[in-house]
Amino acid sequence: MFLPLRPKWFTLLLATLPLAGEPVALRVSPGTPPQQPAAAAETTPAEPAPEPAPEPAADPPAPALEKLSDLDREDTVRLQVFLDEASFGPGVIDGRAGVFTQLAVDSWNENHGHPGGGLSMVLSAAREQVAEPYGVTFVPKVVTDWVDPTLPADSKRAAQATRKRMSYRSIAEFMSERYHTDIDFLIELNGRDKINSLAPRDPLIVPNVRAFRVEDLTGARYESGQPMSDRHLVVDTRINQLRIFKAAPQALVVSEDGTPAARPNRALLASFPITPGLSKFIKFGTFEMRNCLELPFWRYDKQLLETGKRSDDALVIPPGPNCPVGILWAGLSRPGIGLHGTNSPETIGRARSAGCIRLANWDAIRLPALVRPGATVEIR
Repeated sequence: MFLPLRPKWFTLLLATLPLAGEPVALRVSPGTPPQQPAAAAETTPAEPAPEPAPEPAADPPAPALEKLSDLDREDTVRLQVFLDEASFGPGVIDGRAGVFTQLAVDSWNENHGHPGGGLSMVLSAAREQVAEPYGVTFVPKVVTDWVDPTLPADSKRAAQATRKRMSYRSIAEFMSERYHTDIDFLIELNGRDKINSLAPRDPLIVPNVRAFRVEDLTGARYESGQPMSDRHLVVDTRINQLRIFKAAPQALVVSEDGTPAARPNRALLASFPITPGLSKFIKFGTFEMRNCLELPFWRYDKQLLETGKRSDDALVIPPGPNCPVGILWAGLSRPGIGLHGTNSPETIGRARSAGCIRLANWDAIRLPALVRPGATVEIR
């Protein structure tokens, strides 16, 4: 189900929203119809009561929703928002449930002890906790600091190296990443003309998810600390998913019939979609996270990207959301390999990097709240 591009309730809502301060995604509700006035008391003799009408046949129960393709667009967005907020990332929130939404459902079910692949429990929780899947926000004034339409293309790395920041190239790109979606979905919700002419303080319909606030990044370097340094990350390159555990994963409990027993796996803290490195460069095994920092610079070494071997001829690309390593770097004990953000979240799971593990920026920035240097990272 799509929201209309400019429904009556949207126009009325804008009149009530504040125009000052940092905008926040607001839950959107069309409201309830006005109640009818009570009927006046009868002053004439009552007529004999008519025979009661037969009870209408009960509607047949709605069919059970057993797979993601059974959901309408609104429930799909609601489910994606719910999973994202629970740190079981579904990837881009766009109302199109694909493999990453299914993996997020499976992770949530595992954490809560529900059968893998089941939809009823997670959908019930999503409907209870996400009353409205969409919200209204304003384009913040800070876009003037973080948007640069003149940023050189990726084919011009030498020109990029002369800039102070790898900013967003448009307000639409800024707002889509801020609300964990893509420009195409913002166009569906708001109309192409609106998205192509965005300006500070413009209202916008967005997924009702917690905003990724790029302006809050300071370039912080995160140090080791318990218990987050004891945690265990599993990078599964077969399904393109990063899973974070309190410690080494628990042994699988198998029932008498040989199937895994359903029990809550509270050790599983989070999961996010990733893009692994090229198979010829990726190193399998268990490593240690050695560092973690925001807004990293990137050493562009064409020879390293093509052959896996460093050269002395490299450029230094400045930090920012459009830096190829995104807004966060977590380096491993294997030189040159790390977990990091990306400048193209819509390609997570498809395009491949030279040897690192890429996450969407809105997922990468969550890592310091979950893990710290000293944690083990298993790439399998």
